[in-house]
Amino acid sequence: MPANLTPQYYSAEDNYKRASTSEDKIKALQEMLAVIPKHKGTERLQGDIKKKIARLKEEGKKKKLSKSSFNPFGVEKQGAGQVVLAGYPNSGKSSIVGIMTRAKVKIADYPFSTALPVSGMMPYKDTFIQLVDTPPLAVDNIPPGLIGTFKEADALLIVIDVSTAECLEQMEGLMHVLQDREIIDISEDGFIIAPLPFLIVANKVDHPEAADNLGVLAELWPDLEMLQISNNGTGLEELRQRLYQILEIIRVYGKASGRPVDLERPFILKKGSTVVDFAEQVHRDFPNKLKSALVWGSSKFDGQAVPREYVLEDGDIVELQL
Repeated sequence: MPANLTPQYYSAEDNYKRASTSEDKIKALQEMLAVIPKHKGTERLQGDIKKKIARLKEEGKKKKLSKSSFNPFGVEKQGAGQVVLAGYPNSGKSSIVGIMTRAKVKIADYPFSTALPVSGMMPYKDTFIQLVDTPPLAVDNIPPGLIGTFKEADALLIVIDVSTAECLEQMEGLMHVLQDREIIDISEDGFIIAPLPFLIVANKVDHPEAADNLGVLAELWPDLEMLQISNNGTGLEELRQRLYQILEIIRVYGKASGRPVDLERPFILKKGSTVVDFAEQVHRDFPNKLKSALVWGSSKFDGQAVPREYVLEDGDIVELQL
């Protein structure tokens, strides 16, 4: 299938080629990813762009660590992806992380009970996603280190407390701060442009005032997806699914010739990854030796031989042919 790339894509690609700093390169790559046509013919190209962004971010992170002292807000990434929570005081961030990961978070009735990030691992399917609770945002006083925590995340979960009429203030304040600090960006139509994927959750929907407050938010922000959840379990399974989806990752299972497949420890790759990308994860020397692969799952029939450039999908089983 032809890629049918647009003039907007080629313009962003030209900006990437001209960029002299890592920050400018990342920005141009994110724009390329935002405007590229989303279809089968561009899946591999999308995967290449995402890998370049990830590599540049990782290089930048290593440079910062070598130049700077200890950052108390820094959180080492673990699992299939890192999702950082952002919200006002008492919005329920800590409760969400505690319920979904069983991490030992501090939950209190008074504001600013979370002073430093706390992370936990959320099980989903046969992998784990890292959720990070953060100190609540005070619009007029945000530690620089916390901004870095948001920017280094793989995705952001914006938590709005709809049990209070102040939910509109929370929404406007968070969206303003996060866009002003170039953590997220959305178009006039409410589409996520760059640089960080995010999901908004309306928390505490079991409160008597929640329905009216949700109506106000929906009227003023009609184009933004807003997942409804509460600590009684409402929406939590859907939240797990959506967090997995916005990370844009796939699980691929390795199979050695003549042996059963290992279905307990999948390899985690970005959407659009190929057989070669999988081989590189298995062993850094494998891409040079790789001839083809046998695939169960997305292939036309089980055990189909596919070329090195074959784009894998979530749940595929792969046997490398070296």
